[in-house]
Amino acid sequence: MKNTARNVSVAVLALALSASATACAREAESTVASDCEPKHQFSTIEEGQLTVGITEIPPYSYTEDGQPAGADVDIIKEFAAANCLEVKPVPLAYSAAVPSVQNNRIDLTVGDWYRTEARSEIVNLTAPIYLDEFGVISPDGITQVQDLAGKSVGTVDGYLWVEDLRTMLGGDLKVYPSSVELKQDLESGRIDVGVDAYGTALFNFPEDSGFKVTTVEPDPQVQATVEPAQTGFPYTKDNAELGEALDTTIEEMRESGQLVEILEANGLPASSAEVGEPRLIP
Repeated sequence: MKNTARNVSVAVLALALSASATACAREAESTVASDCEPKHQFSTIEEGQLTVGITEIPPYSYTEDGQPAGADVDIIKEFAAANCLEVKPVPLAYSAAVPSVQNNRIDLTVGDWYRTEARSEIVNLTAPIYLDEFGVISPDGITQVQDLAGKSVGTVDGYLWVEDLRTMLGGDLKVYPSSVELKQDLESGRIDVGVDAYGTALFNFPEDSGFKVTTVEPDPQVQATVEPAQTGFPYTKDNAELGEALDTTIEEMRESGQLVEILEANGLPASSAEVGEPRLIP
């Protein structure tokens, strides 16, 4: 009986200490000022936190030294700070990110997400943030789509231009699951030219890499060179207030010039912020 009572007391004390320690840890870790006034009112999955799916697609979203980084992450950090929230990063494979939003495990995800009709049916999409431009990686600097003909070309699955390149290049096109495999084969000489998102290409092939990263003149053979894809953040379907706050923030950042500053700080061109009217990819 005494043992039972002591065990109960120890258990109660342990719970109390645990709760106290947890509270202290939260206070110690909190970066939000106690008098912070949120700019917008909306709910999140976890109170006081913005749970964000972090994918690996530099320079838009990636993990560096254990911390989330990239243009999308910088935008979200500004948004969270303005609304008195801490960012809770959740590393995710690309294939798991949108389903995690769909199932309300995270508030939103980042990483150069296309605004597509199919995606908009299962999650909400913010207003356009920047354009995903067609980037070419070659030894000489290709600026015309027609100059890809006759070369062994590699690109990454899932991009807007893949099917047009298949039609144009046939067996000369090799499609990779990610930019990692594309980079390896280009550097080893197994392909002549790479096609990737312009920002990703700039990140993976700096000036001293021996390759030139270029965009191309608009060419109807590859529609993505005529009308690049708009990107947005996928967020939870039932949280319209979150979407309104995100859209307002994105527009304010564009008007103030802060969006261009973030893009350029991450190696992306200012022109990618010129998104035009909102549209969805069929």
